[in-house]
Amino acid sequence: MQENQPAKKDAEIRKEKIRAKYQSAIPDDIDIIPATPQENFFEDEKEKRVAFYVRVSTDDPRQTSSFELQKGHYTEMLNRHKNWKLVDIYADEGISGTSLKHRDAFVKMIADCKAGRIDLIVTKSVSRFARNVVDCIGYVRQLAAMQPPVGVFFEMESIYTLNDSSEMSLSFMSTLAQEESHIKSRVANDSIEKRFRRGIFLTPPLLGYDQDEDGNLVINPEEAKTVRLIFFMYLYGCTCRQIAEMLTSLKRRTKKGNTEWAPGSILQILQNERHCGDILARKTWTPSYLDHLPRKNRNNHNQYTRKDNHEAIVSRDDFIAVQRLISNAKYGNKGILPELKVITEGALKGFVSINPRWAAFSADDYRIASESVYEETDKPESKPLEVEAQSGDFDLRGFEVTRSQFFDTARKLCVTLSTDNIWFSTECIRKFKKELYVEMLVHPHEHLLAVRPCAKECRNAVRWAKINEANYNPRDISGAAYLSTLYEIFGWNTELRYRVRGVRRQKDNESVVIFDMRDTEIFIPDMAAESYFNDDIRPVYANPKNTVVAFPPSWAGNFGNNYYRHSQARELAAIDKDGMWNVAVEGQSYNDKPDINVTNTEIISRSIKQMISDMEQRGADDGNGI
Repeated sequence: MQENQPAKKDAEIRKEKIRAKYQSAIPDDIDIIPATPQENFFEDEKEKRVAFYVRVSTDDPRQTSSFELQKGHYTEMLNRHKNWKLVDIYADEGISGTSLKHRDAFVKMIADCKAGRIDLIVTKSVSRFARNVVDCIGYVRQLAAMQPPVGVFFEMESIYTLNDSSEMSLSFMSTLAQEESHIKSRVANDSIEKRFRRGIFLTPPLLGYDQDEDGNLVINPEEAKTVRLIFFMYLYGCTCRQIAEMLTSLKRRTKKGNTEWAPGSILQILQNERHCGDILARKTWTPSYLDHLPRKNRNNHNQYTRKDNHEAIVSRDDFIAVQRLISNAKYGNKGILPELKVITEGALKGFVSINPRWAAFSADDYRIASESVYEETDKPESKPLEVEAQSGDFDLRGFEVTRSQFFDTARKLCVTLSTDNIWFSTECIRKFKKELYVEMLVHPHEHLLAVRPCAKECRNAVRWAKINEANYNPRDISGAAYLSTLYEIFGWNTELRYRVRGVRRQKDNESVVIFDMRDTEIFIPDMAAESYFNDDIRPVYANPKNTVVAFPPSWAGNFGNNYYRHSQARELAAIDKDGMWNVAVEGQSYNDKPDINVTNTEIISRSIKQMISDMEQRGADDGNGI
């Protein structure tokens, strides 16, 4: 304790010296240079270059009065301040304040500030300047940091941003303004939802239609001719670009009165169901009230539809045909209406042919097509296997045949699938005597995939091999158009890859490879992805590519299929049933909507020629002043 006494005494001495230093008078040899007084908006008399910012959030005619009143108010305000020199009145009309998108006047005003043309911005309120907190505070700070600084005065809140005490008030008010926009957005969405539930739909301007006094769509005869020409030309095989060029040359007018057409506008017209008399509401939605960017409604909100809501310009059958053409155009299948083909007889009865470029069909379409070839009593169904050992034969019940998946995949028939592509092993190609083209078929009920050789000219042919110095090697087959549908049919996880072993059968000169898609190996992308392991998947081992190979739980606790089950495996039973064969039989077209009656090609051709001729004549008459 005594050792600490000197240290305490030294500390007290230092404290006394500090107190004496700060209590002494200001030395006579110190001169004070006064700072420039902080600018006070209400007392400042310096000349200023002033900009006024005006905004109304909608382009409703009723808002025009507010818009003009604001401009008139600022003109009077300018006259009251003799030291103010007007730079400009920057005005955005019909624009939301939650983002800077399309706020051209605001952007121009900020650019003029950066160029040193403005000293002061005056606006009605924080909400007029910006309803987004980040934008509001960010721009105020940016303007204040300029040399010389630019201030913003908000009239209603009496906030001047060059005052040191302004930021807290501004932050609070801008937060309120943003939340007000949020509430308005929720109220608007709720109002729209209630209107749609009662069948009261929004009717924006649409080519081919006008609106009566009740807001109902009624056909505009002259515009309807343009719509019919667009649909018929697309059904005839023309692209959106070709149609746009034709309409531009004919000087046909868009809904806004322009004579220049773009391919995107053509596509929008082709995809609008209102042209066939139907209506689908809430096709898009806006996730954020701040950026107002629409997103496609993928079951995020309720959708509402009504058929025959108004008079149609094109038939519903032609509209459906056009949608299928559009769905498949991006996969290189332009100008051809897709169709399902199902095998109606032989060993492959019930199998549906897969076209690698067709995306227009769903899993249910494949199932219905497959079931259509069976009588009610003939539909495929899984039956328990009955085994009876014959006299003199070995009774092999209880014995199991080892699964081929437990052995090396070299020289094995197998196929690997992901949602992007499909790949057949080299052995598959060798078994088909190095055929370059094959046709793939699926049996949705039995979960079987069949592959058979075919000619290049076959409509559903796919090239599965490539030649390299006389060697035939597997080729990746792109599957963006159809593989997601196969995944749905087989009940697979779209995030994983699957590998399936196959069996080959040949009779005379006809051969086919069958894959049982219920007996799969599963490739999981990361060893740590334990979330994939459940009652449906069990891990086996990791391979060098950081993937895990897993197996179905039905494999656990056994070495393989029992002997009799293996000898009558599903993929073999499908081929050998009742001694049927004929695996080369062609598929028959199946239409799941027999009432569809697309306009005949000859009628379409004649109609196109007649409509173009009439439009050219009308253009010539207009040019002559008739």
